[in-house]
Amino acid sequence: MVSTHPTGVQHSGSQYLPPRRSSQANSSPNQELLPLTARVHNHDFLEIGGCDVTTLVKQFGSPLYILDEETLRLGCQQYRDAFKQYYKGESQVLYASKAWNCLAICAIAASEGLGIDVASGGELYTALQAGVNPEKIYLHSNNKSREELIFATEVGCTIVVDNWHELRTLVEIVETANAPDLQPRFLLRLTPGIECHTHEYIRTGQLDSKFGFDPNELEELFTFVSKQSVLKCVGLHAHIGSQIFERQPHRDLAALMVQWFRDAAKYGLNLTELNVGGGLGIKYIESDDPPSIEEWVKPICEVIQEACAAENLPLPKLLCEPGRSLIATACVTAYTIGSSKVIPEIRTYVAIDGGMSDNPRPITYQSVYRAVVANKMSSPLSETVTIAGKHCESGDILIKNALLPKTEPGDILVVMGTGAYNYSMASNYNRLPRSAAVVVANGEANLILQRETYQDLIRQDRLPERLKNQELGVNS
Repeated sequence: MVSTHPTGVQHSGSQYLPPRRSSQANSSPNQELLPLTARVHNHDFLEIGGCDVTTLVKQFGSPLYILDEETLRLGCQQYRDAFKQYYKGESQVLYASKAWNCLAICAIAASEGLGIDVASGGELYTALQAGVNPEKIYLHSNNKSREELIFATEVGCTIVVDNWHELRTLVEIVETANAPDLQPRFLLRLTPGIECHTHEYIRTGQLDSKFGFDPNELEELFTFVSKQSVLKCVGLHAHIGSQIFERQPHRDLAALMVQWFRDAAKYGLNLTELNVGGGLGIKYIESDDPPSIEEWVKPICEVIQEACAAENLPLPKLLCEPGRSLIATACVTAYTIGSSKVIPEIRTYVAIDGGMSDNPRPITYQSVYRAVVANKMSSPLSETVTIAGKHCESGDILIKNALLPKTEPGDILVVMGTGAYNYSMASNYNRLPRSAAVVVANGEANLILQRETYQDLIRQDRLPERLKNQELGVNS
């Protein structure tokens, strides 16, 4: 007998693998709950990228981030190919690496033809060390340090200038560098005043935002930029937020940016690039219904082409910056279950060996996730439990009301959709070492982030001489 899981997924009284919308080649990864290679083998065991999850935990420990290379690559390909199909001009997809920036992920994205969007000197350094061409790197942030601006200028990446302080600092850097051929490329980030339905912490397009120039000061801004011969303004950037399911806000943004593009020409600015940001959401739970990558790309291309034709403007190079929709679904996190606590008629807590230090999103954004038990995929779903982290914090709750099989210490819990803003926002709270990460493909697993050790935790600590060798526990 087939019944329906409370999340809407059909199952036969056991755990589930969410049904694919279509063939794997046509699946939009952001619309799936699990990586595209997820399978159940031997009736009970979850496999990703041809690797048994429980075996991966035995080999690499837990918590463990497991990145499916095929899912990540397919997402990159779908963005790249959709722009080629629907946009008649030049285009460039940039991976928004703040979602998860490390050498391996930057290298995979670059190998698929993507550039990299970075938000700090550290992310820039990582992308360069991964071999990414600096001409395909764009540096963001609302408060770049002088050192970061110098670094970006020296390596030749494009700078997304966010405010007057940055703009004037960049002019000063170039003017005092005594290098007339330097002329860094930059985009101007503008605040579009377009709001969307998402968490207030990840909305960036409304006028009340820390990001971008106020559109009411465009005349002053364009006038100033047009007089700066030491800089090369190549385009405009705007971004309205993250985890967005609505399509109209991005259509509105595209039309507005063409108007700005037209206005800039009146000041003698020969702009050639428009960057519409990112923000496409993913399916975290069964009721989530985000547009596919193609459904997000197509209307943006259509609006920009129609608007440019109406204004008799040449098509700009069109850029976008997907992050979450590329990396989130491609990764799961595996935990080992430990203690439990039953509070009759109230709640059952099941504790794992990680929590808010490896996934701070639930406690920060009230984010929701789905989970399965990797070694009991055919077991009946018999318990509703709250998944608790191991940190000394009452709010360290990963999932409330998770429907799972009967669990025991040593079972492997797998939480879906953890590729975005999990490792990148991870901490050492309670001095827990940060988790390891592996990339899996064709039955092979390779370490991409080594698990920290206790020695790593104190590597940057310094003990002043006057505190050494003192008699401990005795008041002076």
